[in-house]
Amino acid sequence: MKEISREVENAIKEAIRLEINGRKFFMHAADITEHEKGKKMFRFLADEEVKHMAVFGKLFSQILDSEDWKKYVRDEELRGESPLVEKLKERMKNEEGKGEVEAIRIGMELEQSAIDFFSKAMFDADDSTAKKIFREIGEEEKFHFDLLQAQYDSVTRSGFWLGSAEFQMDGKW
Repeated sequence: MKEISREVENAIKEAIRLEINGRKFFMHAADITEHEKGKKMFRFLADEEVKHMAVFGKLFSQILDSEDWKKYVRDEELRGESPLVEKLKERMKNEEGKGEVEAIRIGMELEQSAIDFFSKAMFDADDSTAKKIFREIGEEEKFHFDLLQAQYDSVTRSGFWLGSAEFQMDGKW
């Protein structure tokens, strides 16, 4: 087994923590969402977090040449409800009737945090395989953010205004 740097060890812990907390939050959001399409979207995002965990397992096994990466993550750090998820659940409760919209906003914040984390982890990684995986996961997190943004725009009937160069009413373009 290879020895790993403190940075890679911390990246392992934080990446796993991010995915576990994200999954817990998205499952909770699916449970409180009344609209079937919203439930499906949140469940899809929760399932994506599980897929990321599998990718991380393979990555960390490659980096260490063994399955011993699991020893770097203590079970007690990952058990139970995370303080972050509890805080987010409370925030949704306080929105009285707007919990679904708030869940989308919170999901966007979680995804942006993940994007920032994986961008930094990619920059800091000294292993080319780790850099590649962090970049790929970061791209998936950007897709998830965009999905949530589109859903938010749809639910709130907001979004961007088209400029005259992008859209013409005369039917010629």
